[in-house]
Amino acid sequence: MSKGEETRERIVTRAYLMAGRDGLEGLTIGALADELKLSKSGLFAHFGSKEELQLEVLRETERRYTEMVIKQALKAPRGAPRFKKLFELWLDWATNPVNPGGCLFLAASMELDDREGRTRDYLVATQKQLLAFATQSVRLCVEQGHFKADTDCEQVAGELYGILVAYHQFKRLLRDPNADKRAKVAFERLIKSLQP
Repeated sequence: MSKGEETRERIVTRAYLMAGRDGLEGLTIGALADELKLSKSGLFAHFGSKEELQLEVLRETERRYTEMVIKQALKAPRGAPRFKKLFELWLDWATNPVNPGGCLFLAASMELDDREGRTRDYLVATQKQLLAFATQSVRLCVEQGHFKADTDCEQVAGELYGILVAYHQFKRLLRDPNADKRAKVAFERLIKSLQP
């Protein structure tokens, strides 16, 4: 890895942590330069704009999520075991210490939901991919005979997503000590309703 690549990696890592703490909008080239003791012009050489920096942070979030959740879930057997593993890993993702502000995707969705632009478009694309993966996981449950044949796979993926968004709110915003239990009970009810 070249010195320039090492510097860029260090910048992206710090930017990721700052976005987790301050939100995407709170992430500025000036603040990042101060944290890293670099010049603003040096950071501009790597990103060129705040929007490019935000996009790079979302790419880093996607990379980390893929490594920590998707790839690990794929190690579980097809069907219900993989779907359950996906749920467990997604819960862990929201509270993992490497994500100091929780799920950056969810935090960014609150910031960007009513804005237009490349950053929002990228975030929407990642969430659609995530939902497509969850939907495919449900389809495999149906194919394996773990879920009813008439299961609406997209609906179930949406319900899973809803449980996880609610979990994030209860755990991080409301600091509900029962957040984990609530999410697990909701998930188990969902699974039970789908069994043949």
